[in-house]
Amino acid sequence: MANADKVRVNREIRADEVRVVEPDGEHDVVDLEAALERAREHDLDLVEIAPDAQPPVCKIIDYGKYRYRKQKQEKRQRKRSKSMQMKELRFRPRTDDHDFDFKAGHARRFLENGNKVKAYVQFRGRDIIYKDQGMDLLRRLIEEVQDIARIDQAPKMEGRRMTTVLGPHKNK
Repeated sequence: MANADKVRVNREIRADEVRVVEPDGEHDVVDLEAALERAREHDLDLVEIAPDAQPPVCKIIDYGKYRYRKQKQEKRQRKRSKSMQMKELRFRPRTDDHDFDFKAGHARRFLENGNKVKAYVQFRGRDIIYKDQGMDLLRRLIEEVQDIARIDQAPKMEGRRMTTVLGPHKNK
């Protein structure tokens, strides 16, 4: 509700001239005092709707109802926006087949739930000479989940890690 808190009402409006939108839809540019007088005549508030416009746009409405509608709208938007988490899977260059299958199953489940998966191969000590095995491991993972995932970041080296990021397909 941060946006509704920043809205200026009645005497908080700082402009000398404003574009007033009446309750019946009529609008024209008048000085602030005339706009406040019109709002008083209608027994409503003068609410600054578009402060960045030249001149600022103000509407004669009930401020309480305006805030209520704004809150409902923001709540609907938050409900619609799906939060996506980043799940991580760690491999070593010589990860065994059973362990790989187990972790690939985890990746599949994460992707089906709409989360992104960051898979990485951690190289320790002399493991760094097995970069090709790490690349093969990540490619196998990509092939394993390609029916439900897209590649957000291709496999690449980052220090002593080789990472890739997979995301769920948009149509799911």
